Amino acid sequence: MSFSSRESEPLLPSTPADVITFEPNDSEDPRNWPRARKWLMVAAIVPIDLSVSWGASGFSPIARDFAKDMGVSPSVAILGLSMYVLGLAFGPMTLAPLSEYFGRRPVYIVSYGIFLLLLLGTTYVESLGPFLVLRLFSGYFSSTTISNFGGTIADLFHHHDTGPAMSWFLWAATGGSPTGFVLFSFIAHGRSWHAVFRIMFFICFVFWIILVTALYALGETRHSVILLRRARALRKATGDEDLEVPDEMKQRGPKQLFGIALARPFRFLGTEAIVQFGALYNGFLYGLSFLFNGAFHMIFGPNGYGFDTIGVGISFLGIVVGITIGLLTNIFQERYYQRQVAQAGHSDVPEARVHHAKLAAIVLPLSLLAFALTATPNVHPFFAVLASTFWGWSFYTLILMTLTYTEDAYKTYSASALAGIGLVRNSAGASFPLFGRHMFLNIGTRNASLVLMALAVCLAPIPFVLERRGVSLRKRSPWAAAHEDENESN
Repeated sequence: MSFSSRESEPLLPSTPADVITFEPNDSEDPRNWPRARKWLMVAAIVPIDLSVSWGASGFSPIARDFAKDMGVSPSVAILGLSMYVLGLAFGPMTLAPLSEYFGRRPVYIVSYGIFLLLLLGTTYVESLGPFLVLRLFSGYFSSTTISNFGGTIADLFHHHDTGPAMSWFLWAATGGSPTGFVLFSFIAHGRSWHAVFRIMFFICFVFWIILVTALYALGETRHSVILLRRARALRKATGDEDLEVPDEMKQRGPKQLFGIALARPFRFLGTEAIVQFGALYNGFLYGLSFLFNGAFHMIFGPNGYGFDTIGVGISFLGIVVGITIGLLTNIFQERYYQRQVAQAGHSDVPEARVHHAKLAAIVLPLSLLAFALTATPNVHPFFAVLASTFWGWSFYTLILMTLTYTEDAYKTYSASALAGIGLVRNSAGASFPLFGRHMFLNIGTRNASLVLMALAVCLAPIPFVLERRGVSLRKRSPWAAAHEDENESN
């Protein structure tokens, strides 16, 4: 997920004498666009963001039919989900840098357009091998929102004002999996898996048309691309070849650009405690999210509560409601954050991002405990669904905390930090369904849920550690320390 418009080494760049920059009220600066224009851009991308997760979870309601048609076991059929999510893990690391050369608009349009072609191809496949290959590359190219949406928000809003747009972005990212299962449970009823994929294609195609229309009507948002175009035009008009954009907005060579994009996330994962904390929580939570796709079918399906495909889909509404409540409660989190920033003289206060997450870290294992005790046919399903609502709220709140805290801590370098977190997050999302099914089958729903609860308990201290030790962690980081110095100089 790319949140920053440019990355360089942890040394503040020098500024050339003759530079082309945005003026304070420059109409071409996306941050000066009218509020309605900014939110139209966000609104056009949110459905695409939802559909990226639908590409994964939309497969789950038809997994059993797919297994029968292909003549494979349900465990092998889960690869249809896992390969797609694995593609999501690696796509952002190579797609995100392309926006530095071409801008955000072409990357959105072309990448998602390729995804549509792959999705259409999936509807005609009759054997397992080609299907899994198409699923892998479908996930890779559909990851365009993961690699670009955060950066688009950073293009449109000043640093301290990104919260509301980020909360909607994350609602789509976290709510995509459960809403996709609900929607495609209804679509899958009485249809073949080929037909379900065709319907998915037409839904995604409509979203793509809306996106293309919005992007061309509203314009490019990446600052460096806009200024580079302006510099070229002014050089041509004035003949002054000394006109340049600021150093941090100059295009890097492909070797440097992709070398940083591929190598630095691993450096962050290996050396930065903040990134390691975020990766652990994101991996665990997203892994659970996709694990539930199969687990809920075992719990609420014919061998559990006895629900059909639609009934299993409806059981996901608890998670959907919880995530949506998280979107609403984030309004209060955002107000708290803004108060802390104002008190700090409008300097960054990343620790203010963990306020609600401290409660969510406690609610998360409690919700899994409640689910372990109630997800049995001897107890009315309402209580298990209610427990999943609290899980959904914790899921959203903790994911939002890790992303916004990382962005505030690393700023210019947050793209690499978040790419590392995203790699772990989606790798876990791909692997959890594979072993999770066997865990639920072998030790039962209650014991499996208790194991997951124990893992959640182990992760619970993270928001509290960030609140108490976050400042010292940032000062020890060469990447975050440069921005700490900026705050001190303000």
